[in-house]
Amino acid sequence: MSVKREHWGSRLGFIMATAGSAVGLGNIWKFPYMAGDNGGAAFIIIYLALVFTIGLSVLLAEIMIGRASQSDAVNAFKKLGPSGFSIVGYMGIAAAFMILSFYSVVAGWTIAYIVKFASGSFVGMDAASLGGAFGAFISNPVQPIIYEAIFVAMTVFVVLGGIANGIERAGKILMPILFLILIALVVRAVTLPGAEKGLEFFLAPDFSKLTGSSVMAALGQAFFSLSLGMGAILTYGSYLGKDANIGKSAWQVAFLDTSVAILAGLAIFPAVFAFNMDPGAGPGLTFVTLPAVFDAMPGGLIFGTLFFVLLTIAALTSSISLLEPLVAFFSTKGFSRAQVTMTSGFLAFLLGIPCSMAMGDWGEFKIFGKNFFDLMDFLSSNLILPIGGFLIAIFVGWVITPRALQEVSGTGEPGLLAKLWIFILRFIAPIAIAAILINGLR
Repeated sequence: MSVKREHWGSRLGFIMATAGSAVGLGNIWKFPYMAGDNGGAAFIIIYLALVFTIGLSVLLAEIMIGRASQSDAVNAFKKLGPSGFSIVGYMGIAAAFMILSFYSVVAGWTIAYIVKFASGSFVGMDAASLGGAFGAFISNPVQPIIYEAIFVAMTVFVVLGGIANGIERAGKILMPILFLILIALVVRAVTLPGAEKGLEFFLAPDFSKLTGSSVMAALGQAFFSLSLGMGAILTYGSYLGKDANIGKSAWQVAFLDTSVAILAGLAIFPAVFAFNMDPGAGPGLTFVTLPAVFDAMPGGLIFGTLFFVLLTIAALTSSISLLEPLVAFFSTKGFSRAQVTMTSGFLAFLLGIPCSMAMGDWGEFKIFGKNFFDLMDFLSSNLILPIGGFLIAIFVGWVITPRALQEVSGTGEPGLLAKLWIFILRFIAPIAIAAILINGLR
């Protein structure tokens, strides 16, 4: 059954939506504490170098495959090269579905914290009390699932609208709001007494603190923060017209994604240092340390609420891109967008329930030594995504090279940057991604 392919209404819409896909909890939640654990600015310099070489190269490869094929994540490989590479599309869709299931659980926590902050539930609580409250909340068998359902419903609502009227419109609205909130939080943070210590930690590089594990952490973050290997970027690229400059678009997406990560650090570290908190507190930095910081600062109720609104927006723009590859694929099988979107959303919600329960009553139930939440995370992030990214680099760098160069260069002769791109995909990206895979499996 032939289905008319939707397209973006504008190039700006594609950039906002794709940047939204890349900008997620990893930028705001994970990146700051990873930087805190690995020496601040020294880690950031390595991270930026990897984003704009290896990360950008694979990002452009995915956009190129999508735009050239004008097809979903599975059939794109069949159209452009040997059909065996379609396994990459199937793996990407599976990974996107698994990530959506546990990602929605964490995103539900951010919605809950909007409510808790706005209602003043955390007023007067210290870090120890906040840690206990967080543990009690995520282990509750009912409340997190309710918030997960709300978040999944929000995702489904946007995707039901289609490309131009749903995903693109959401990107154009949500991304500017996200940046405005971030800038407001940065301004508040840097004006706190003692904030200069956090700025120094974040902006003054100390390479003596860098280790091999720090470089691997930066490499992994550079890969995962751009939403690579899960079919999302490929699918978004397939809605581009042939006249789009995909090289320029890829640069802009990587720049926006990185800007959010840097601004998040500028919003978090000055505030954390101003109140003598631990900058390397791990995931607890978001749900324990920062609430304590916001409670202690003037206007903290407002800024704490804004911070979790920011997290929810970042999570939503990413979850939309996790659902869309499934919709794009199954829509080619004769199902309507509404049927696929609602069914996929509901199934992702159901898979999220044991992920949520793993934080409480089902935590003792282990599969290969991991609870259900950690297992979904491990299979998708540590296994499927790196393998997918590796095969994408091989596919573009070795299998369809002439077509790839033509797509990024137009009708003219490939320039130096295009040739450098292919060189990275052929020799550097596969080795780097293989290192991510091996490190993740360890």
